[in-house]
Amino acid sequence: MSDPAIRRATVLGAGTMGHGIAQVCAQAGCDTVVHDVSLDLVERGLARIRENLAKAAEKGKLSPEDPARIAGRIRGSTDLEEAVRNADVVIEAIPEDLELKRRTFERVSKAAPPTALLATNTSSLPVSEIAAACADPARVLGLHFFNPPAVMKLLEVVRAETTSEETLARALAFAGRLGKTAIVVRDAPGFATSRLGLALGLEAMRMLEQGVASAKDIDTAMKLGYGHPMGPLELTDLVGLDVRLAIAEHLERELGPAFRPPEILRRLVREGRLGRKSGRGFHESPSPSKE
Repeated sequence: MSDPAIRRATVLGAGTMGHGIAQVCAQAGCDTVVHDVSLDLVERGLARIRENLAKAAEKGKLSPEDPARIAGRIRGSTDLEEAVRNADVVIEAIPEDLELKRRTFERVSKAAPPTALLATNTSSLPVSEIAAACADPARVLGLHFFNPPAVMKLLEVVRAETTSEETLARALAFAGRLGKTAIVVRDAPGFATSRLGLALGLEAMRMLEQGVASAKDIDTAMKLGYGHPMGPLELTDLVGLDVRLAIAEHLERELGPAFRPPEILRRLVREGRLGRKSGRGFHESPSPSKE
């Protein structure tokens, strides 16, 4: 199932998630705009998209002609109002700051077409509070992609208190067009994936802190013993220790002490060991991310 009305997509944020989401939209045939606050950030995101497409072609996942064709559907912008003016769907992938997201959605709801689907890629913040900043909160919901968006098949669709049935139906159709498997969850703290994934990750950190096993062996246990493609500490390195710390602090406030961040997580973040993007986290990375 696909939604033929969604032909133009705008992604707000050209970082790790934003540029990946934009790539997915373009690969699905959408004319796509990538917006960020500076030209440097936009160009960096577009360069990462071109690199990812070239690597996919080298591996035989795309035809030799596909990278140029897909990249040709994507352009950058530093003007938010211009970027969303003709969008059929706007997907926000900016930093996990509730007030920043609310201010952004307030602007987007005024500038985007009244029929546009408005989505946030937040992994844990309350979608209903973000939607409340819009003139028409019925068209707002969460579309939580997973890293890397071009590879991961899951799309967590978060229904806010005010999300309409029509909005939900359009979002599910759009997920199908993107080639994603969608799950629908209620707007509850941490949704389904962040809540479960973080609970496992925090316990793995406590085990490391207590000397139960090494980071490598904890990750190996979950990969070989439970079939996880990536161990919980490896996943934390991929997501970013600072990102997981922020989510844990939010969920501790909302759900209680089970999500209290272990001291080892706070310490590593203070030391700048943020995972792959800094070159060091719970594991050493070959080289820091360009993000």
